[in-house]
Amino acid sequence: MRTRLGLVLILCLGCAGLVKAAETPGTALLVLAKSDQALFIVDPASLTVVGQVPSGPDPHEVIASADGKLAYISNYGGGSLNTITVVDLMNQKALPTIDLGPLRGPHGLAFVGEKLWFTAEGAKVVGSYDPATKKIDWVLGTGQDRTHMIYVFPGLNRMVTSNVSSATMTLIEKGNAPGRGRGGPPTPPGIPNGPGGTGGGGPMGATQTNWMETVIPVGNGAEGFDVSPDGKEIWVANAQDGTISIIDVASKKVVQTLDANVRGANRLKITPDGKLVLVSSLGGPELAVLNAATRKDVKRVKIGRGAAGILVQPDGVRAFVACTPDDYVAVIDLKSLEMTGKIAAGKQPDGLAWAVRK
Repeated sequence: MRTRLGLVLILCLGCAGLVKAAETPGTALLVLAKSDQALFIVDPASLTVVGQVPSGPDPHEVIASADGKLAYISNYGGGSLNTITVVDLMNQKALPTIDLGPLRGPHGLAFVGEKLWFTAEGAKVVGSYDPATKKIDWVLGTGQDRTHMIYVFPGLNRMVTSNVSSATMTLIEKGNAPGRGRGGPPTPPGIPNGPGGTGGGGPMGATQTNWMETVIPVGNGAEGFDVSPDGKEIWVANAQDGTISIIDVASKKVVQTLDANVRGANRLKITPDGKLVLVSSLGGPELAVLNAATRKDVKRVKIGRGAAGILVQPDGVRAFVACTPDDYVAVIDLKSLEMTGKIAAGKQPDGLAWAVRK
């Protein structure tokens, strides 16, 4: 009898271990915990963790697919690793990783135009991965040190990266350039000439896609940045200088440098209405809040001993800030500019993302 009861108990415990914590909500907050090497799935309504999935080694940034069903995680390794972990958010399980081959040090991620865009620090490049074909379909070198974060404009004709050690930003724009003239072959069919198309294999001298880069000097330690909602300005936090560089996209020049006292700045985000600029710092206990129009300080919100990733809720009501040294994500009410809650989502939270299932 005892043996039979023991077997029943073991079977019950085994089945219980297979049950997920809870179903992934249609709208989910994704939190990367670096020390746990895990992706935590959070219900933003209740601020509770509903699932946890292995993230792969040294996870730094995360982004969700446009349909909210997949998450992509960069496995950074200080520039030594070369994989991107893929997570099925519906079933809360890891899928086969994306092997970037020689493109080491993936970090910044974006998902635009049904493509996954990434930086690869060790190779000094940006690239795109097509989930439909499961292939890297485009790569472009920056020639800059520590090409770290990336933003891709909605029209896929422009993108921008921060280059931490070079103290620069690279503005990359799509244009047209003459094809090879007489004496040179046309672009062969199927050879990538940039996102959204391939070489046409057309007549000599035909127009083909060309990408032009403008390297813009900013401050030392430029890392976290954001583009204003109207696409006209790029705000860059310079961690070593404690300044913020504001770039005019049309002229491709820094038009103002703010002495913002944001030393150790890690991330910078602009609210959806374009009114507030949020800056986190790994070296300080406050979230800096600036007025985008006046360029002045609005408030310094006490959140902990230091912070990394920032995510603004799409409706602009709340912001989430990964307080890495304190092992929680701070919830900020953007109307009162007060911390209203904490989310316990693993050790050393960093990258954050929003996933909306469609």
